[in-house]
Amino acid sequence: MTCNRNKNTVFYQFPHLAAFSGVAHGVFARHGGYSAGKFKGLNLSYDVGDLKENVQKNRALVNDVMNIPGMLSVRQVHGNTVRVFSQQDEPDLKEHEADAMITDAPGYLLLVKGADCQLILVFDPIKNVAANIHSGWRGSVQNIVGKTISVMKEVYGCRPEDLMCGIGPSLGPCCAEFVNHSEEFPPSFKKYEVSSNHFDFWTISRKQLELSGVCPDNIAVSGICTRCNTDQFFSYRREKITGRFGAVIGIRS
Repeated sequence: MTCNRNKNTVFYQFPHLAAFSGVAHGVFARHGGYSAGKFKGLNLSYDVGDLKENVQKNRALVNDVMNIPGMLSVRQVHGNTVRVFSQQDEPDLKEHEADAMITDAPGYLLLVKGADCQLILVFDPIKNVAANIHSGWRGSVQNIVGKTISVMKEVYGCRPEDLMCGIGPSLGPCCAEFVNHSEEFPPSFKKYEVSSNHFDFWTISRKQLELSGVCPDNIAVSGICTRCNTDQFFSYRREKITGRFGAVIGIRS
């Protein structure tokens, strides 16, 4: 990923996504913003105890930096529900419960929040469709990645081989310890155990994308562990009470 600075924010971009002028995207670090205390910086979640007005100003700052006026978000519940916002209909700004979003509507950023979970950006440059996925370990077990790709195919006729994908900063295999994995994970995840009770979820998501038909060369992994880099990103594993950074993607008007 490449690092960018604008209006007192720091955000990262995937070069293969940035090559397309019709889409805006960014993974925003915790720097800048209006939040204070344990949420200090660019907290983008209303659900962690931060002041609503601070989150509103932080989200407006992201809109300003990306130069896209609208923002669509959902209440993330670690499920596998995929929400579609189509330009044929007026986008519904109410925050529904879901963990992935898809849109072909220009002028809106899709916002997904995280503090160790994977935030996965997807863009179809042929159909001009964008998706944003929140995948913690429960999302990985439920394969929300594969479900999102299936919905893109069904609703918009996207071909998986055309999709460009980026897996943002999240809990790396160095820190992804799950002591109850025998009860929580399917047997197929065992091969991703890189050391005692530690799992490589970056590779799990990559494989789920590939099994959905995405070309391996079109998948980029940031390789940044949030727990190891709390100077850059919020981490629930390390900090417990903390903010949520955000990944955004949107179709330009």
